[in-house]
Amino acid sequence: MPNQNPTLVFLAGIGNSGPEHWQRQWFEREADRAVWVEHSSWDEPVAATWVKELDEALAAVPGPKVVVAHSLGCTLLAEWARARTGDPALTDVAAAFLVAAPDVAGDNFPTQAEGFATDAYARPLPFPSVVVASEDDPYGSLEHAENAARQLGARLHNVGGLGHINASSGLGEWNDGWRLFQDALKA
Repeated sequence: MPNQNPTLVFLAGIGNSGPEHWQRQWFEREADRAVWVEHSSWDEPVAATWVKELDEALAAVPGPKVVVAHSLGCTLLAEWARARTGDPALTDVAAAFLVAAPDVAGDNFPTQAEGFATDAYARPLPFPSVVVASEDDPYGSLEHAENAARQLGARLHNVGGLGHINASSGLGEWNDGWRLFQDALKA
């Protein structure tokens, strides 16, 4: 991932990331150079609506951006990139850090999430990316993460058994994740 003093763009998953979630804590710490993408419905996401809201949020931020996505935010970014194939807006995204990408076809994928493609991760992203996966994520197996990383053209980082790598995982600020993110920006 290139380090170009980018704006950090945070994409949370279904239900949003609350104050105990590492993603929200990173955002608060980096607020002077960060944007949180808001959605009209956090609990009943519709893919087309979320893609439109992401598109609007990214368009409002000039210059290079690094996306920090968690869970359904990972799927959202992949869907957005696919919808924008060949669009100059893609060149503003310098890199992506994708944590706990869910398996849209998996048994535990939230039924209230509508329109997210089961093949969302099937095309390479047009920017450098890292997929961070847990060995015991209930929303996506390690095998799923390995396949998603390969198809997205991303590097994979296995963090061991951290569940869904969320607030329930008890990570707090997740300092190990922050170091991994910083290392990825230097690579």
